[in-house]
Amino acid sequence: MSSYLEERLESYDHNYRMGSPLITDEQFDKLETNLYRVDPKANYFSKKTILPLPSLPKDRIEEFIEGLLPDTRLIIEPKIDGCAIAIQYINGELVKAIARKGGDFTNKIKDIPDVPNKIKVQGLIQIRGELFNPSEYERPSYSQRQASGFLRAAASKSDHLSFCSFQIINGRLNQHDSLQYLKKLSFTIPEYKSLNFTSQVEMYRKQWSDKKLFTNYPTDGIVVKLNSRKLQLIREKSNEVYPYWQMAIKY
Repeated sequence: MSSYLEERLESYDHNYRMGSPLITDEQFDKLETNLYRVDPKANYFSKKTILPLPSLPKDRIEEFIEGLLPDTRLIIEPKIDGCAIAIQYINGELVKAIARKGGDFTNKIKDIPDVPNKIKVQGLIQIRGELFNPSEYERPSYSQRQASGFLRAAASKSDHLSFCSFQIINGRLNQHDSLQYLKKLSFTIPEYKSLNFTSQVEMYRKQWSDKKLFTNYPTDGIVVKLNSRKLQLIREKSNEVYPYWQMAIKY
């Protein structure tokens, strides 16, 4: 029974990521929940524990928006300077938290005040975010040092750190809805701007450069993201690069 469910899930997930979904998101989530109920140690979940945390592409914005329609909706978020962390929940329980190089910091992350140890979600959900010090908004590099120091030290306090969640790694919602869903689950999400025209990116980049945007965060740039999940998948498929649907701008 479990092997049959695994095969179905892997097939449905492959078709979804190729841009041709065969079932609805609700049906997929229900199958995933059923598999976990039948066999929580299934290979399907073992494969899913490999949480992707690649560095964001850093190209010229002109190259990123090339080929997009002028009215393509984009999301602008702060590029927070800290430590990238991926967190995995299964049936609402926090089961794993890893950093970019693969280090397991599950117990450390459970101590962060704005990381819920339990959420009301069945099945599997994987969340990407940044561990940082919000008080170091004028010294971004200090934020990164303090976050990495907390992770490395055997005994260290966490009350000065925060975790900002900005992506559901295995999600099927667009970026705006993903952020709102994370907020509903009691995660801290970043301030963000919705753009209705690609030509607006330069305006927000200049606002950030002039220290008039995202000033409450320790930032070393901004991140531009495609809002549409369909367009995100098309970008990933056509460029064979993950996650090419989002790009960091640091100039």
